[in-house]
Amino acid sequence: MAEKSRIGVTGLAVMGANLARNMARRGFPVAVHNRTTAKTTEFMKDYGDEGAFTGTESLQEFVDALETPRKIVVMVKAGKPVDAVIDELAPLLDRGDIIIDAGNSHFPDTDRRAAYCEERGLRFMGIGVSGGEEGALNGPSIMPGGPQEAYGEVEEILTAIAADVDGTPCCTHVGPGGAGHYVKMVHNGIEYADIQLIAEAYDLLTHVAGLSAPEIGKIFEEWNTGDLESFLIEITGIVLAKTDERTGKPLVDVIVDQAEQKGTGRWTAIDALDLGVPLTGITEAVFARTLSNLRDERREASTTLGGPTPGSGANRDELVEDIRQALYASKVVAYAQGFAQMRAASRANDWDLDLGAMARIWRGGCIIRAQFLNRITEAYESHPDLDNLLMVPYFTEAVANAQDAWRRVVVTATEQGVAIPAFSSSLSYYDGYRRERGPANLIQGLRDYFGAHTYARTDADGKFHTRWSQDGSEVAAG
Repeated sequence: MAEKSRIGVTGLAVMGANLARNMARRGFPVAVHNRTTAKTTEFMKDYGDEGAFTGTESLQEFVDALETPRKIVVMVKAGKPVDAVIDELAPLLDRGDIIIDAGNSHFPDTDRRAAYCEERGLRFMGIGVSGGEEGALNGPSIMPGGPQEAYGEVEEILTAIAADVDGTPCCTHVGPGGAGHYVKMVHNGIEYADIQLIAEAYDLLTHVAGLSAPEIGKIFEEWNTGDLESFLIEITGIVLAKTDERTGKPLVDVIVDQAEQKGTGRWTAIDALDLGVPLTGITEAVFARTLSNLRDERREASTTLGGPTPGSGANRDELVEDIRQALYASKVVAYAQGFAQMRAASRANDWDLDLGAMARIWRGGCIIRAQFLNRITEAYESHPDLDNLLMVPYFTEAVANAQDAWRRVVVTATEQGVAIPAFSSSLSYYDGYRRERGPANLIQGLRDYFGAHTYARTDADGKFHTRWSQDGSEVAAG
């Protein structure tokens, strides 16, 4: 009788196939299945010699090929396809078997599926996997959520296939229910902001500094050797240096300026609104992608709406350095906002997230891996109850040192007519957060006038209301 497989993967598109290959390469026998049998046959033909694979045609054969308790990784498109696979699998499984959704599912769906599986005696895990297809094959960052005991049964496999930084796997149990998918969602939200900031820097270097794509690519290559060192900065230099084989032009110059999205950034922004967390940078990055898709409207507006025409006017070397500093400061804000959101969600959902551990597992494998994640890890190790990363001395000083350049960039972009929603909103957040008293007192006064919403006083406890349309007197509310 053939040896049973330690784990199974159903869904053999690129991510699923690469995760299965990663597991097999590290010595774990893997059963593989795909809804389309031809895909399984193709997988076995191409990769069957990489490890101990068992190719299966039906779900029943797939389930029978696994040791118990069964551990099944579902790698299909998020949404209804995940529910469909769970519905098909559930009747074939035994109590205690584990279903693992490793796609980009929305965390409320993960909570719902966990309850569905629990009713049937099954255990359900939602795990975030970051790093794209290369990471899936060679070592991603993995964010597992679900029952602690279920994680204990797959921990050996997950930590073995994860990226490794300084001997530490980029994988740790995040929390119960949808916590793993939530953290992956925020990771992707930070990724949105990071990419938007890079795009704005590119825009300024192109249309204000007057540099070509290859010249900007070299700048990003240089920036990647300093405090901006990160995967996204690295690949920006590579993309900008790429020549299009058809035209001989820089490839980036012939790519249509419309950015797509799969929903994780939008989910992050919506959840921040529900939690009451000011997530300005990520939300503006989502809006910027939405605006980019109004291409026909933008074409018409470009011939109708007035404004300055961007062009060189600043000292190029000074502008390049200012943009570098503004990019770093804005990046710090994006991470500060993302971690503040995870902290708020942890409290709201009783997840007890270890934010230092989240920074630690993002240091390798994932899309937003960056040098300064070490600093974030250290910050939460020293201050577990930290409200905002901006209050850590290292980041306080870093942003303070960059803020003059940051302000010059925002002024220059505004004067030149270049949209910088992520740069400017990040600076506004910083300025709003550091003020002891802002203008919301007037907002509350207006709300009390038209809606009797009441207000608090600086010199007395309780809530008050002014009878604006009556005698103008103030009364205690409630």
